[in-house]
Amino acid sequence: MNSMLFGTAGIPLSTPGSSTIDGIYHIKTLGLDALEIEFVRNVYLTRESATNVGAAAREAGIRLSAHAPYYLNLNAAEPEKLAKSRSFLFKAAQIASFAGAGNVVFHPGYYLKNTSEEAFAAILENISKVEQQLSEEGLSTSLSPETTGKVSQFGTLDEVLGLCTRLKSLTPCIDFAHLHAYAGAVNTYNEFGDILDRIKTSLGKEAISRLHLHVSGIHYGPRGELKHLPLDESDFNYPELLQAFIDANAGGVIICESPVMEADALLLKNKYHQLKK
Repeated sequence: MNSMLFGTAGIPLSTPGSSTIDGIYHIKTLGLDALEIEFVRNVYLTRESATNVGAAAREAGIRLSAHAPYYLNLNAAEPEKLAKSRSFLFKAAQIASFAGAGNVVFHPGYYLKNTSEEAFAAILENISKVEQQLSEEGLSTSLSPETTGKVSQFGTLDEVLGLCTRLKSLTPCIDFAHLHAYAGAVNTYNEFGDILDRIKTSLGKEAISRLHLHVSGIHYGPRGELKHLPLDESDFNYPELLQAFIDANAGGVIICESPVMEADALLLKNKYHQLKK
């Protein structure tokens, strides 16, 4: 049977200290399994400090991933903005690789005035350029485009799976809170199962055993995501999501982005193992 690991988006709020290494050891103390390094505002680690982070994670047995800066847009109209976005993504992946992180989550971009097809083509081309640069540097961290929770943002499930189908080195980040917020659906056992089936159909059976997922409560409106919420203050049906993972024999990492992230990560982990029994 495959199994899920559970962790937080950034160092836990209750961490004594403020460094990523402090967060890694606190994750271990809490009984969690994973940490997503948040480069959302800047790539704050150097090669040396990232190497030290990786050593701490290996010692503690904690799985690492990372999240690239929010402000990149691989569908920008201006060439200089595209170049900067590619640079931001490459830098995040480079430093994540030095830390031993398995993948780097990123938001691919916004539609702006383009159709979905036009945005897809531009984003695919720009990701390909970053992938080539990573390959030339001998870096193995996988890029993980994330499903969106906003109708203005590129990243529907079909778009993300399409990118991963065209570029085999990509691995998707499926944010179930975003999928729910996008249209107020995707909140039942059958809908969760359908998502897992679509991943399997697009990327193969093995993709279900190495998922990278985001789960939290979420507040949303007519145009999608507004803000994250604690799980028990939201309408998100996480028990049925966890049951769908178990029944599909899914495995991988679940990262919690809740405002009470370590509490909700533990809630998810405990409920998951309770259901497994």
